[in-house]
Amino acid sequence: MLRTIVMLTTAVGSGIGWWIGARVGIMTGFVVAMVGFGVGMWAGRRIARDLGI
Repeated sequence: MLRTIVMLTTAVGSGIGWWIGARVGIMTGFVVAMVGFGVGMWAGRRIARDLGI
């Protein structure tokens, strides 16, 4: 279950990052998507920890 939560939050985080960064340029979109991926990973693990999974 932990992996599923982390997978979903990283997909959402990188998607939001790409959406924000791609307005500036393709490389900015990539970099911001990677930051969003990291934030999604952190958030997913924190959510799973708080739920006791």
